[in-house]
Amino acid sequence: MLAIVSDACSVVSSRMVLLKGVDKDGFVWYTNYESQKALEISENPNASLLFYWDGLHRQARVEGFVEKVSDEESEQYFHSHLRGSQIGAIVSKQSTVIPGRHSLCQEYNDLEAKFSDGSPIPKPKQWGGYRLKPEIFEFWQGQQSRLHDRIRYTPEVVDGKRLWKIDRLAP
Repeated sequence: MLAIVSDACSVVSSRMVLLKGVDKDGFVWYTNYESQKALEISENPNASLLFYWDGLHRQARVEGFVEKVSDEESEQYFHSHLRGSQIGAIVSKQSTVIPGRHSLCQEYNDLEAKFSDGSPIPKPKQWGGYRLKPEIFEFWQGQQSRLHDRIRYTPEVVDGKRLWKIDRLAP
């Protein structure tokens, strides 16, 4: 789950995103750069991610700054997809109103025919990745007593070194 606040109207907006990577720089997902979430990120690049495991009574929340991944990283990821997924990324103009599913299917079929010779499918310029660079981590462990455990990690600089300050929060 990705949560962002649109500066234009100060309304929180959340979306499910398919996390595609985690590395030392952050959490990565891919989308259409003209989608509602992308427009909201361009207005306010601060966001949070929420991971919830109901069966374990646990969650992890990450807050940070969102930026686009490099064109090279987006290109590499796009071409690692199956051809059908590549065509789907071109066809789906996320968040726009469409006349019906038939229009998506027709455009998909048209592109599938166009690239049936096996030629490479070009990555759309409006499609690519985002990376949330974490600044705050919070871990929650549910308890039957409702006295849940909450631990927050925030960065701090001590003697020129970046360390993580650990705080226990009231449930």
